[in-house]
Amino acid sequence: MTEFTPFAGTIGGLLIAASAIILMAGFGRIAGLSGIFGGLLNTRFDSEFAWRGVFILGVLAGAALSAASGAFDPASIRFSGGIATTIAGGLLVGAGTALGSGCTSGHGICGLSRLSVRSLVATCVFMAVAVVTVFVTRHVMGV
Repeated sequence: MTEFTPFAGTIGGLLIAASAIILMAGFGRIAGLSGIFGGLLNTRFDSEFAWRGVFILGVLAGAALSAASGAFDPASIRFSGGIATTIAGGLLVGAGTALGSGCTSGHGICGLSRLSVRSLVATCVFMAVAVVTVFVTRHVMGV
């Protein structure tokens, strides 16, 4: 997971940017995955639900196509924690995106491209927390 892959990274970044541009230009919506997914957790099956579902299915289909093409081996993905820590982590991420009014894709990709000061602050906080988390898990906890 830590190999230097500039070509794959560039292609991936261009595809993420294209999806964000298409969603903003076509629907006037921000491509923030937590918000898109969160919008599926309701009981209204309207046009909002439809585009969100198609977007999430597209993300999953892209991952499946990438795996099928041999770009990566899904069996190589490992979680160092157990089921309890994975669930706790997911809940903490969900709470954080609710408190931060968005996620890394919404703020870091879409917000920064719109020169949003709020997104700049949020992205800086995300990155600082990520640095601290990696330091603690690797150097303090030894995971």
